[in-house]
Amino acid sequence: MKYRRLGNSGLLVSELCLGTMIFGEGSERSTPPDEAARMIDRYLDAGGNHIDTANVYADGRSEEIVGKAIKNRRSQIVLATKVRFPRGEGPNEVGLSRHHIMQAVHASLRRLDTDYIDLYYMHGWDPMTPLEESLRAFDDLVTAGKIRYIGVSNFKAWQVMKALGISEAHNWVRYVGAQYQYSLVTRDIELELTEMFQHEGLGLMPWGALGGGFLSGKYKRGERPGSAQDGRIAVTPVEWEEAWERRNTERNWNIIDAVGKIAEERNATYSQIALAWVLHQPTVASLIIGARTISQLEDNLGSANIALTDTELETLERVSALPELYPYRIYAIQYQSRDPKAH
Repeated sequence: MKYRRLGNSGLLVSELCLGTMIFGEGSERSTPPDEAARMIDRYLDAGGNHIDTANVYADGRSEEIVGKAIKNRRSQIVLATKVRFPRGEGPNEVGLSRHHIMQAVHASLRRLDTDYIDLYYMHGWDPMTPLEESLRAFDDLVTAGKIRYIGVSNFKAWQVMKALGISEAHNWVRYVGAQYQYSLVTRDIELELTEMFQHEGLGLMPWGALGGGFLSGKYKRGERPGSAQDGRIAVTPVEWEEAWERRNTERNWNIIDAVGKIAEERNATYSQIALAWVLHQPTVASLIIGARTISQLEDNLGSANIALTDTELETLERVSALPELYPYRIYAIQYQSRDPKAH
């Protein structure tokens, strides 16, 4: 396992991060506590040091499972969790108000059975609460030693930049990590966000790098998945990104074909090639793997050992490239030469 710098911080995180969203979920696709504990031990033994959870995963049970499993190895781990979504029925048990942030962080600390959180995310935009209030609360938590670094997830580009500007103006702690969906079949963050992360010093922690399981190679053209055992795509509402209606496109099947060809040539799995592509992308600090079982985890860990060639990267880039959505003039201004002799 290799390690990468988290944004502009001095913190080093393993290039693969263990995601825990379905730990203790209680559904057919859930990872039960005992299996989750074995997975955490295996991941740490493989050299991983970055574990990601959230206070809403499995209604808080994910944090409890993680906290119990890492109790004797806490100092080895960069532990991340999040705040934003509802944690009760009350009007103040949701959002990024100072009230809810303080309430939520102490609840997460109890469930995780730890004195501090290494990386604390704003899990989504809160249109009601001023960013100044949220950022000041995060800054106070860093000063108090309850959290050490802060991150952002699911904000639009202008929202991230506004937050960074506020932090700069007040000399408050600023984001060093950003968590967004990113894969060969979901590359939309490249339109605005990835370049901004590079310029502003935020390390990208991609999630959904297998497209809800679509890139694992188990799906076939014209064969719609039918049960929860088939993966996230089978149980995802139509309006969600991972829905079969969104995945079942000619572009995506061409991506699957390209991934499969490379996998066959390398004697690797589809998942390993898809994950390796994400690891090769600029600004990626730590890729979140969402394995459900030990065997899936073992397969995912193998992606860290795959160095894709320039030809392979070019092939995957070609079949997965996004359409140009912006007017030509934007690209012309961005890339035209600044050499006076060229005009």
